[in-house]
Amino acid sequence: MRDSELKRFGVSMDRHLLRKFDQLVSQRGYENRSEAVRDLVRDALIQQSWEDHEHIVAGSILLFYNHHQRNLLEEMTNIQHSMHDLIIATTHFHLDHDSCLELIVVKGKVKDIQQLNHKLTSLKGVDYGKFTVAPVEQI
Repeated sequence: MRDSELKRFGVSMDRHLLRKFDQLVSQRGYENRSEAVRDLVRDALIQQSWEDHEHIVAGSILLFYNHHQRNLLEEMTNIQHSMHDLIIATTHFHLDHDSCLELIVVKGKVKDIQQLNHKLTSLKGVDYGKFTVAPVEQI
């Protein structure tokens, strides 16, 4: 980003809240408050993008599951094949004798990816699912 594109503005904040914010800035290794504020604004805009179900996003679905669960792998495969147009790539990891982790990289309309995510994370045998997202268009 070029310096000429930056705009300055002031923010008033309660002393206690500012102290907590400065701790966050330090813990996350930001060089200054401005960097932290920019990240918070970007995150808020990404979350707002979820309100538009037609918005195109890219992201990942992370699944932890027990591969011994009856029919789970078949159900996961069927769901992924039925919604293959949203899936860019998948990666499978064996964590231990019983547990697996699958990372599914996705791109598409918010409503469609949310549907895929819900179908996969609600399967019996999936212990944990997490969906992360970023807008494809520049914020």
